[in-house]
Amino acid sequence: MDKKPGVREKSIDRFKLEGEGELPVDLFAVLWASGGPRPRGVVKMATSGHWGRDLLVLTLLLGMLFGFKLGDRALWSPDEGRYSEIPREMVVSGDYVTPRLNGVKYFEKPPLFYWLQSASIKLFGLSEWSLRLWTAAFALLGCLAVYVAGRQLFGRRTGLISSVVLATNLLYYAMGRIITLDMALSVLLSCALLAFLLGNREPPGRVRRFAMWVFFVFAALATLTKGLIGIVIPGLVIGAWIVVLGEWRILRTMYLPSGLALFVLIAAPWHILVSQANPEFLNFYFVHEHFQRYLLKNHGTFRQSWFFIPVLLIGFFPWSVFLVQAIRYTLSFAWRQRRQDKEAVFLILWAGLVFLFFSGSSSKLIPYILPMFPPLAILIGRYLAVAWDKSHLAGIQSGYWVLLIASFVLVAVGLSAPQHYLERYSNWPRLTAYMYALTAILFTGALVTLILGRRWRFPWAFSLLTLTSVLSLAVLNSSVQLFDQRRSVKDLAYVLKSQLQPDDEVASYHAYYQDLPFYLERRITVVGWKGELSFGAQAEDVSSWMIDDATFWQRWNGPATIYMVTDRVKYHQLHVGSDQKFYPVAQTDSKVLVSNSDRRGG
Repeated sequence: MDKKPGVREKSIDRFKLEGEGELPVDLFAVLWASGGPRPRGVVKMATSGHWGRDLLVLTLLLGMLFGFKLGDRALWSPDEGRYSEIPREMVVSGDYVTPRLNGVKYFEKPPLFYWLQSASIKLFGLSEWSLRLWTAAFALLGCLAVYVAGRQLFGRRTGLISSVVLATNLLYYAMGRIITLDMALSVLLSCALLAFLLGNREPPGRVRRFAMWVFFVFAALATLTKGLIGIVIPGLVIGAWIVVLGEWRILRTMYLPSGLALFVLIAAPWHILVSQANPEFLNFYFVHEHFQRYLLKNHGTFRQSWFFIPVLLIGFFPWSVFLVQAIRYTLSFAWRQRRQDKEAVFLILWAGLVFLFFSGSSSKLIPYILPMFPPLAILIGRYLAVAWDKSHLAGIQSGYWVLLIASFVLVAVGLSAPQHYLERYSNWPRLTAYMYALTAILFTGALVTLILGRRWRFPWAFSLLTLTSVLSLAVLNSSVQLFDQRRSVKDLAYVLKSQLQPDDEVASYHAYYQDLPFYLERRITVVGWKGELSFGAQAEDVSSWMIDDATFWQRWNGPATIYMVTDRVKYHQLHVGSDQKFYPVAQTDSKVLVSNSDRRGG
């Protein structure tokens, strides 16, 4: 039977530098106060005391980090508009079984996230803040889960550092502020796998049973968030771990009958109800959205098998400069000793298999590898916890230099970008100012981190690097609002809403601006475009608001008032190449709002 202490007995020497301490008033003080080598025999104490205060401090500080300017930016298309409009339509219709987007059946994803968004709308109303609340809450929950697991596995300091590393890397922070399913999926998968890993350390009995039940519950919730991936990833990781360790007895202590019953009880009802109400659901959802999407080649931009390598290195920045060192440190044991460090093996398999699984998919999007960030954060946290009192730990100094070089490259790219990209925006000089501020923070922080790391103890360098990351993220977050007019039609929608009459028609021409129905709080007409709505458009009669060009122009020349939203290029082509009458209403950098009538509502 496995020993229960936070670190296995044979490895006390290796991890004795991860000291414990009293909790002061802030996070940096927590880390500093936990300094000093601890003698043999105190490892078990690593998991006792200060849990409540640690969690409170992390919740307050990271809550401020993820909540900073959360509602300032408009909803961006396509994802934020889509995943806000579907729950809005659920609230309006009262139908929480069949998801609909602009009145069209939308079966690409399960409904758990929509249900949470619907609850947020009912509690706090329609706003960018209320709809981003759940994404930020999941990001915070993921950091707290990493703290708990890191502390239980490798000590309090590892837990604290791991939580900081996860919260302050670029991609995790960004996805904690964008309305998509990826953050929710990543955190639910992480809670499931961490519950299993911690539960497996317990002897058979009540505690282990409860932990395994928690695993199945979170796996079911992940499945209700983004489909079969919620059980495929945990099954892949746990199965590979059992094979590598050769410990098949684990299957007998997972409480599979009761656990699977819990999983089915949570995940199955909606699938049954929606398939009964929509006979076409099963084939589209399971065959098309799961198997065909993964296996069949698509024509997207990101098809290269190596695509996720730069995504990982840039997305996990700045902590990716210690990634290789942390993995080497973790894998420094011999193969025959793998069972003595089996928790670390589990974390390595978790991160590696997620990376390989999505690298093999024909469909690749940047956030797909987010589920590998929590285990990597714990591995890097473990490595940096040892470096806390051992500044000359192998790889730390090289990490400082890589950080400086990488920052120099990012600075060079950042300063040259306005000349080639940002000048397309009317407000690009303001963006340039943000870029200069960002590069100054990043480069100065990297340089000072190198100096502090070489001349002083590691805690100084870690504190400065964390501060640099937080300031950089704050500047980036403050600047993205300037992209609203390119990524959202909010400004046009608000102008239109002030003069829109109940009988007026609003049309999106040769595009579907996913945030437009949300801001107008009504269904819109989509002209000459189907895209992701094509399956739902075939499943029922939507011919009155999914129309072709001929029908649209017939309506345009009729007696009713119609407003059209389209991009500036298409409008220019229409304005020059046709004899239709257009009455401009409003415009932004990239889109225009016109009407077939010069009547303006009061």
